[in-house]
Order: sequence, then C-alpha cells, then structure tokens
Amino acid sequence: MANFLRLLMGLALLPACWGVSRAFLDALLAAAGATGGLSVEALSLLGGIAAFALAWMALSHPVRTYVLGHELTHALWGLFFGARPSDLKVSANGGSVKLSKSNFVITLAPYFFPFYTFVVIVCALVTYAFLRPLPFLPLWIFLIGFTWAFHVLFTLETLMQRQPDVKLYGRVFSWAFIFLVNVVIVLAWLAAATPLTFSDLCGMLAHRLVSAYVGVGMFFLRGGIWIYHACTRT
Repeated sequence: MANFLRLLMGLALLPACWGVSRAFLDALLAAAGATGGLSVEALSLLGGIAAFALAWMALSHPVRTYVLGHELTHALWGLFFGARPSDLKVSANGGSVKLSKSNFVITLAPYFFPFYTFVVIVCALVTYAFLRPLPFLPLWIFLIGFTWAFHVLFTLETLMQRQPDVKLYGRVFSWAFIFLVNVVIVLAWLAAATPLTFSDLCGMLAHRLVSAYVGVGMFFLRGGIWIYHACTRT
C-alpha cells in the first residue's frame, strides 16, 4: 500500500516537473534579454561549471570525495531532522552512515543537495563576516559553479545505477522529487547571477505550476466527459 501511495505521489509531481522546466526556460530567456551580455558573476559561474565538466571528461573521477560528501549529506540532513548519525564509512566502492531515524528527505538529500557547494557558500559567508566586501567574489562564484557541476554529474552517474535510496521510496516519486529540487536550485542560481529577481522567478514558477496542473485537470475533465457520453450512448 505504501509503495502504491508513493507511486501516486510521484505521478502527482510530474505536472510540477513540467511546470518548473518551463519556468526554467522562461528564466533563461528573460535573463538573456535583461543582460544583453553575461555579467562577470554569470561568466564566473559558467566558467566553474565548464571547468569541472572538462575535468570530468579528461581526468579520473574523484569517487571517494563524492562518497564522503554523499554520506555527510545524509548525516547533515539527519541532524536537521533530529537524528543521531554514527559509524561513518567511506571507500571508493561505497559508503554508509548510521542514523537513529530517517525519512524521504534524509534518504534522497544527496541527490538534490550539493554538499560541497554548501561548504563553499558557508566559507564565503564566514569570510564575509570578517572581510567586507567579500574579496575575490568571482573566484567564490567560480567555486560554486565548479562544485555544483560536481554534484550534478555525479548525481546523474549515480542515478544510472541501482540505488537503494531511490528504490526505497519508489523510482517515480524519487526521480520526480530529485528533479524538482535540483531545478529550483538552478533557478536560485539564476536569481543570484543575473538581473532577474527572486520575485520574478517566483512569479514565473507560480504561473507555470498553475498552468501545468490546470492543463492536467482539463485533460481528465474532458476525458471523463467523453467517457460519460460514450457510456450513455450505449
């Protein structure tokens, strides 16, 4: 029964996936029109993403570093929800961490939460607390792009394999939830690196989400009407 409910929840999230995808395209077009050219911040972010992508293709993958971040993400989100982490194990073949309790957010967190990007942002905020303005801002943004690309590429590679975390809550629900949160994070990067404001992005997101669910509702309504008329004619 629980698996069936998770399947229904995953199916219910699919229109939201479509909506946030359209909002992402809206935001990209709006950002391109608003800037007339890329800012230093945007170039730094894209440079970091491109740098890791090139390293990914040319060098061996730092699997142990990813596994460490993966397990620490479980532990971090476990702490956030009041769990007690223990017995952290990391190797090139995989890792594990014991938690006193868990939920779907803790289980799926490594697939949507860019741990090393979070570390970079925390370091930048600590530096900013002592040095204002923040020195070497383009470098910090470059590191955000670099670590975020690390997260995305490793997440995609990992999800191509059979993951117990994903199987536990059902592939449809897990994939939909992971996709949604990752795209929302990308929208936040756009708000941080372009003239688009968070209010602009929230408006685009709300419009596309409402449109997606209204479209699905109209589809089922028309389908129900067609079935009703088909049945009454017999």
